Amino acid sequence: MRKINEIFYSLQGEGFYTGTPAVFIRFSGCNLKCSFCDTRHETGTLMSDEAILEAISAYPSDFVVLTGGEPSLWIDQPFIDRLHEAGKYISIETNGTHPLPDGIDWVTCSPKGAPLQLKHMDEIKVVYTGQDVTEYARMNAAWHFLQPCSCQNTQAVIDYILRHPEWRLSLQTHKLVNIP
Repeated sequence: MRKINEIFYSLQGEGFYTGTPAVFIRFSGCNLKCSFCDTRHETGTLMSDEAILEAISAYPSDFVVLTGGEPSLWIDQPFIDRLHEAGKYISIETNGTHPLPDGIDWVTCSPKGAPLQLKHMDEIKVVYTGQDVTEYARMNAAWHFLQPCSCQNTQAVIDYILRHPEWRLSLQTHKLVNIP
């Protein structure tokens, strides 16, 4: 059983896959307590893998985003294997503090200052609150995104990126254009 906050279909609003139709599996709970967290993920419903697969099969996209909360608290190799068997392309948005099962197709790490346990990541997406992000720029990922905190400090992020061109801007487009 896995604790699910919600399953929904929308467009990916952040990072490399911005604009891509995706089925979001939002897990409940997180091991960190970030002051800027914009997701209510404390509540949830325990669901079997079969129920999760049935719910996501109602949507036309094979692109699945595991998010939270912190999805690494709830996933394991059998779950990833079942999603692949169902023909899904799996993306995860994680804070990186727990190891991940093998076979996840796209790993987005959004570090929050805690020690990272990831062996592989495709993109780093840092929510910028004015902190030093130098160490994250050196991390081995194909893409490095800096994102304003809840669309509030966009100019500061732009200024930072102009001085540090190894970063790219990631906006929460779902918030900007009111996509659920």
